[in-house]
Amino acid sequence: MAPRANWKGFLRLSLVTCPVALYPATSESEKISFNQLNRQTGHRIKYLKVDADTGDEVPNEDIVKGYELDKGQYIEVTKEELEELTLESTRTIEIDEFVDKADIDPRYLIRPYYLRPDGKVGHDAFAVIRETIREMDKVAIGRVVLTNREHIIALEPLDKGLVGTLLRYPYEVRGEQEYFDEIQDVKVTKDMLDLARHIVNQKAGRFEPEKFEDHYETALIDLINKKRAGKPITPKERPAATNVVDLMEALRRSVGREAAPAKAAKPAKKPRKASSGQKEMLMPIEGKKPKETAAKKPSAKPQRKSA
Repeated sequence: MAPRANWKGFLRLSLVTCPVALYPATSESEKISFNQLNRQTGHRIKYLKVDADTGDEVPNEDIVKGYELDKGQYIEVTKEELEELTLESTRTIEIDEFVDKADIDPRYLIRPYYLRPDGKVGHDAFAVIRETIREMDKVAIGRVVLTNREHIIALEPLDKGLVGTLLRYPYEVRGEQEYFDEIQDVKVTKDMLDLARHIVNQKAGRFEPEKFEDHYETALIDLINKKRAGKPITPKERPAATNVVDLMEALRRSVGREAAPAKAAKPAKKPRKASSGQKEMLMPIEGKKPKETAAKKPSAKPQRKSA
């Protein structure tokens, strides 16, 4: 079952309109996450909203938004006043223009969403818009309101649906000059470039996300499994840092190192199924019943286990 839609409204190209729903295309829910605990009791830490001056806890109904004009001076803005700032893009993604994908600076990309027809009506209009974008080999640029802020969204066809990528505004992107101005101008020789190109050719391949493994996530799972099994945790030796003195020698040695594995290539690891998630690699809790059975009983308080 698809996750709950983040936004529902209409997609419009001139006079062609169809109801659509916007869904997150990525998720980090399968990653290992931690709670903060009180070391003395093993209980979870709870965060409270308190008055910065009095220290008293403030109920949600008494909390309003405020813009700081000066130190300690705020302009209060109510929820009703914010709701008055209703934009057309709150309910409709209006396609404003079509651009070449190569024209979009990657620094402006934020996150992707899936866009599909909402309900049983509007599939014909959706298909017309989708195939028009596909046929023209362009990216459609529109606007959408998410979490009370208007965003630019770039729409591209993907299979039977659309992928919408949120874009940053120019004021959100920092200029590169202040970071790059102090980089020294270095003359790179032809020999160096030839060796570097040789390394690149040896590493050339296709982008296949299934080949990549989140090594930190795997190490976290291994750590948790060891602690649950009561095994000792021993620190691993870290490789010693090496200083590169002769750049040409380092390039030559790199060429040799990259060529060596090619002679005795090992079969690639079979990738894990992305849909199954990383958490299923965790050891099962001893005596734990299947989800359907366990859900009928009230969950017991977590027990604290020291390392």
